[in-house]
Amino acid sequence: MILYHACWDLVYIFGVDFAWYQGRGAYVWQQSICWTFILLSGFCWSLGKRPLKRGLIVFAGGAVVSLVTIVFMPEDRVVFGVLTLIGSCMLLMVPLKKVFTKLSLSAEWGLAFSVVLFVLTRNVNRGCLGFESWKLIRLPKALYQGMIMTFLGFPEPAFYSTDYFSLIPWLFLFLSGYFLYCMIGKKSNGRIMEQYLMTGWKPLSFLGRHSLIIYMLHQPVIYGVLIILDRFSLL
Repeated sequence: MILYHACWDLVYIFGVDFAWYQGRGAYVWQQSICWTFILLSGFCWSLGKRPLKRGLIVFAGGAVVSLVTIVFMPEDRVVFGVLTLIGSCMLLMVPLKKVFTKLSLSAEWGLAFSVVLFVLTRNVNRGCLGFESWKLIRLPKALYQGMIMTFLGFPEPAFYSTDYFSLIPWLFLFLSGYFLYCMIGKKSNGRIMEQYLMTGWKPLSFLGRHSLIIYMLHQPVIYGVLIILDRFSLL
């Protein structure tokens, strides 16, 4: 993710000619980052305590990113970015977990439903149901009005954001991660996860424990380094 954003800054802010970055390969790279980021966020939701507090902190982080970019970089503003999405998903999981428990929804069925819903709604931002190039049903244009609908996944025509992750379809990928953890935890009685967490590679463990602050700071740090390199004509 950090490397991808460094390339983004080079291409779209500093004007470096990097044709590959604007092609299919870079799109697959970007999508792999998004998918794993959101899937792992759902996977890890059950690992921490005080989910309401954690969700509010992450959501607030997304609000800070939006405010800073709107004020200082309006042409590259971030509205409804990935932190806003993950914070929203974390908060929604508080009541949803109770619903899943009351319905006695198994981890296997929950994972299956979540994956299917993600695939079916992947293209809602583009005005239809379907997945990538597969377009199933065109959705009514009346849905794509207002900021609330934009947040849900139906962006209004004038909406613009350099980092846009709506609740639909990405909530379903977050839920896939949640149910995947429930399934693994059930089959191993929690021992596999406990062993992994205790024996994980320390540098990666550090990044995992401080992922939010690293996410918040990595772009300003990258931008500062690139400004220095550009001043010395090293770009």
